Amino acid sequence: MGRSPIPGRARTLRRALLAVAVVVLGGFVMAIGWLAAAPLTTPPTAPAPRATTPPTAAATPTPAPTQAPAGRMWSVVVTFYGAADNDPPGSTEIAHPNDHHQEAGGTGTYADPLTLATDPREIRPGVVVYYPPLKKYFVMEDDCAECIDDWSTNRTPHVDLWTSNSADPVVQNCEAALTPDGRDTIIVNPPADLPVDPKPLYAGGRCWPDT
Repeated sequence: MGRSPIPGRARTLRRALLAVAVVVLGGFVMAIGWLAAAPLTTPPTAPAPRATTPPTAAATPTPAPTQAPAGRMWSVVVTFYGAADNDPPGSTEIAHPNDHHQEAGGTGTYADPLTLATDPREIRPGVVVYYPPLKKYFVMEDDCAECIDDWSTNRTPHVDLWTSNSADPVVQNCEAALTPDGRDTIIVNPPADLPVDPKPLYAGGRCWPDT
């Protein structure tokens, strides 16, 4: 069969609809392209603030108690002095007052040691020593001129031990009687539980051990 002719009016309407469809489709494509290229305008959401817990301070460890070093035996020259031959004579002054004493003295116990004089470079002030022959504790708290000379000249250790607060010159006889021939042994930084003889070195005109 042959093709049926299309009326002119219908043909014009189809062309108009086709043109409208092309325009609408082109606008839709352009809108999609614009949306794809446009930047986001919504500001990013700020993160919520975090609750901060103050750091816990590290616990400070309790220091272990320090132990006094074990007693050291030391061979030294030992002499004795008292108020009668102190400097100035007749006084109980000491060169290094401390928690034990403000002036020479003591009973010879660990808690109340007798005064000891020497060169402070040899034994530091405040250091406690024990003299076994007398069973008494002493503490370095005074200077001794002869001890300083001995240490300076040839490093000879020399300690001078307090005998009595009495200024009676007869005390010096007791000091001479107590002085050993040659060197003797002391214990530097001794333990606190060594035996103690309670008798004074000089009392009532008598010298240890008859006091």
